[in-house]
Amino acid sequence: MPDPQYLTDTGPGTGRRRPARSWLHTDAPKLSLNGAWRFRLLPGAPGTLGGDQVLRRSGALPHDADGRPEEPFAMAAAGYDDSGWDELTLPCHWVMVGDGKYGSPIYTNVQLPFPVDPPNVPDENPTGDHRRSFTLPEDWADSSRYGAVVLRFDGVESRFAVWVNGEFVGTGTGSRLASEFDVTELVHPGENVIAVRVHQWSASSYVEDQDQWWLPGIFRDVTLEARPVGGLEDVWLRADYDHQTGSGVITPQLSCGDEAFPVRLSVPGLGVDVLWNSREDVAPVHIEQVEPWSAERPHLYDATVAGDAETVSLRIGFRAVRIVGDQFQVDGATVTFHGMNRHEIRADAGRVFDEEFAREDLALMKRHNVNAIRTSHYPPHPRLLDLADEFGFWVILENDLETHWAIEEIETDRLNPTSDPTWHDALVDRMRRTVERDKNHPSIVMWSLGNESGTGANLAAMAAWTRRRDPSRPIHYEGDRTTAYTDVYSRMYPSVPEVASIGSDDTTPLHGATVTESARLRTRPFILCEYAHAMGNGPGALDRYEALVDAHPRLHGGFVWEWRDHGLLTRSADGTPFYGYGGDFGETVHDGEFVVDGMVLSDSTPSPGLAEFAAVAAPLRFGFEPDDRSLRVANHRHDADTSDLRVAWRLEHAGRQVLEGRPDVAPVPAGEAARVNLPPLPIADVGETWLTVEAALAEDARWAPAGHVVARQQFDLTPAPEPAAAPVPPRAGARNTDVTGSFDLGPAHFEGADLVRLAGRPVSGPRLELWRAPASNDALASSPSSDAHDPAASWRGADWTPTGPDASYEDQWHAAHLDLLSSRLLEASRDGSSGGGMFHVERRYSVPDSAASVRVVEDWALDGDRLALDLSMIASPEWQIVWPRFGVRFDLPAGVDHASWFGTGPGPSYPDSRHGVQVGRFEAGIDDLFVDYAVPQENGHRSDLRSLTLGSADADGGVTPWLRLDTAPDEAGRRPGFTLSRWTAQQITAAAHSFELPGPTASYLYLDAAQNGLGSRSCGPDVWPTELLRPGSRSLHLSFKEL
Repeated sequence: MPDPQYLTDTGPGTGRRRPARSWLHTDAPKLSLNGAWRFRLLPGAPGTLGGDQVLRRSGALPHDADGRPEEPFAMAAAGYDDSGWDELTLPCHWVMVGDGKYGSPIYTNVQLPFPVDPPNVPDENPTGDHRRSFTLPEDWADSSRYGAVVLRFDGVESRFAVWVNGEFVGTGTGSRLASEFDVTELVHPGENVIAVRVHQWSASSYVEDQDQWWLPGIFRDVTLEARPVGGLEDVWLRADYDHQTGSGVITPQLSCGDEAFPVRLSVPGLGVDVLWNSREDVAPVHIEQVEPWSAERPHLYDATVAGDAETVSLRIGFRAVRIVGDQFQVDGATVTFHGMNRHEIRADAGRVFDEEFAREDLALMKRHNVNAIRTSHYPPHPRLLDLADEFGFWVILENDLETHWAIEEIETDRLNPTSDPTWHDALVDRMRRTVERDKNHPSIVMWSLGNESGTGANLAAMAAWTRRRDPSRPIHYEGDRTTAYTDVYSRMYPSVPEVASIGSDDTTPLHGATVTESARLRTRPFILCEYAHAMGNGPGALDRYEALVDAHPRLHGGFVWEWRDHGLLTRSADGTPFYGYGGDFGETVHDGEFVVDGMVLSDSTPSPGLAEFAAVAAPLRFGFEPDDRSLRVANHRHDADTSDLRVAWRLEHAGRQVLEGRPDVAPVPAGEAARVNLPPLPIADVGETWLTVEAALAEDARWAPAGHVVARQQFDLTPAPEPAAAPVPPRAGARNTDVTGSFDLGPAHFEGADLVRLAGRPVSGPRLELWRAPASNDALASSPSSDAHDPAASWRGADWTPTGPDASYEDQWHAAHLDLLSSRLLEASRDGSSGGGMFHVERRYSVPDSAASVRVVEDWALDGDRLALDLSMIASPEWQIVWPRFGVRFDLPAGVDHASWFGTGPGPSYPDSRHGVQVGRFEAGIDDLFVDYAVPQENGHRSDLRSLTLGSADADGGVTPWLRLDTAPDEAGRRPGFTLSRWTAQQITAAAHSFELPGPTASYLYLDAAQNGLGSRSCGPDVWPTELLRPGSRSLHLSFKEL
């Protein structure tokens, strides 16, 4: 039986553990143990001092006739009666099944959900006992054919012990790492019994604090494998490439006995057929010409390594990874990472792998110009890496390690496991298992030691082992701030000015480094291993980081945090399904919405932020010179030319196409550009002229159909307007200041000073609105405010706390009562002369306990069949904060649920996120205009509105138009944006989840003269100053027409 203290052992595991090896596709016989298991959940760990007391108090263990509870490991016996247990289908996390019967998920980011007392864990430690029988084939017992039977667990959280036929096998650690045990002597032909005890908390929990859900259970495959006598225990085919000659070399490493020989290497696609008769014959194989593998051209060769007893199948890709000076290169060309941090998560199953889901996940990445993955913060299911090889991604493969709690821990007598000698063997073992399992994948171009674990001797030891084992791949670890034992300089969430400093050759000290160390860091390739925190509506400023990467060769791009929201599918009290985040499962210690911070929502809907990323990361960029109509096509790919793409253009007048073409663009090599002349392009006599250029797939790809747009860019060809003459105010007749009654002004009906109907339907407004439902990046303050501190200087060490002017914008806005605007009527007068009509209204809007105000002047004027409205909004000087928005709101009937518009679209845009949209004509229903973030917040703003037609959807799918609204630019050429929503900003603010939004009773049209930017301040820099919205004066020029 195991030592009861195995739960707190800081070693790598015990018992019949086998050495780590590759996850191979082999013809050796296998028996899957996935499927139905018997299961029970205990509230404590039997055999531990405190756990036994928890079990005694709970009465969870059965008792005999004399009242004695069962022995701690009685469940391991082959004949144990488990008929009263439940049934569980593996792989799974037990907290994800049973509707809460087996506990609930827990989310924390940095903090641990139990007392910090390493390596000890609480007495209340949910423990899942699993049992099943399996039938071992008769021939597996033939020792002349099979030398071993291996039991493999690909993923168990967080620690487990296993028995076969009542005999103790061993204990396993490393939740996202494979554990193999030799059970040869414990199994027999026919029926056998396996028992596995899994603990939610263990010493391992202290090194797996990885900003994700704590999800206990056997969540990856369980397999038995018969190892053939004379088999191939492990195979590593290193496939290197010489980009200067086009030649390749396969360097084989075989782990096998002498009896395995002769062994044949076969690569049919290269004509390779090599027979090694003995170990001494195994040698590199040189090939004169090969097609290299890259993330853009992922060419794989099918290979087999075969002996008489076993054949291993691999897919090999030739490439050479090198660091040359401060350049990270593959095949002689510098790599730019347009990457994502990717956790493994499915809303309905946690980290249980589903291949079709994973395949679509990677295809979605490719469709949005993602070319790289950091496997945060552990190795994924091994099949995902097969898919990464196949689809083409640069992969930073990260070890299963994070001790974030220890970085934040202030008690100096506690050692971070990365510095504690008692953890040395376990941490090196984790790195060994990471490398050995996945070393055959060409997609892996860098190993990462782990995440946010401080720095210490154990990390250096992990790096040293890795470098000895695989010198062909560089080593990454962001916590090594001086690159003492790593090969690249890596940072999380630096500001734009700091990244500019890193890319330049100045002498400014970098974060956590001396001047001398900083000089050395500037000789290394630099990677943003996390940036642009994609929590809720955001991130902003992707284009600013991309511009720095273009400008400074040392900067190699980075990895957005993160790919996907981790919302878990659950139900409200009334049965409404929704995607839950921290706190939604009854946790008392949690980190709330910080787990829903992805570019893809929990239901796999791409966010507007992902559209922005796709545009910024587009591998082709265009330029246009109107004078000679020359179109420049620049290929920013790593190695692929443009032969797989077709360039097309279209010309639009006022958003309507008038001309199109497909220029004959010869394939442009990577890193080069070409020019082609377009035919004469007629410019509209009136209105705007836009040229749109696109590059789309010429043929179907693995990840998208032909016609999928890879890059798009627009050029405004509208001639600059002549200086406008100063407007002549209409000549007013005698003003009537008696507005106590009701009157009509064209399609508008007023009662007193208030609009009550428009185009025959009840409408109220315009009402000044400064409030927006705080976005996630408004709600948190992980960095100084760009309004209170110069971001170009603050990264060097601003003295700040998240209070006062550096508090989160949500806190500042609430403190200023921006959600509580009220108005006072200052003036109202109308003029009905000249056969038309004018109506003048002035109001003062203000907030409680403040002298700050905004004076809003409404000038209504009837002009034929159109009703014009000029709005002037003048802020008083008392305002001293950043505003969320600056605009007006109209309250419309609930039946107004459709919009078609000329402006930017089809998605939303904000001041620091505008590349993912284009100018054109679009339409959508009101629900499609709403982005259903896990936490309701500001969303759906469409910028630069020219015209908007509102209507109501018919039962047959048609739309009945109701009202047209046109806008004119203000004196600075700025146009308003619009939002059409079923809810007010205040209603959205009050809801923690979408299902908490009230039933719609109206539709709300917001017309914003300005919006604040988005930034990524929830875990990163604030909005850049030019995109912050400071109080001021703005105007809106609108006209309405009844349809």
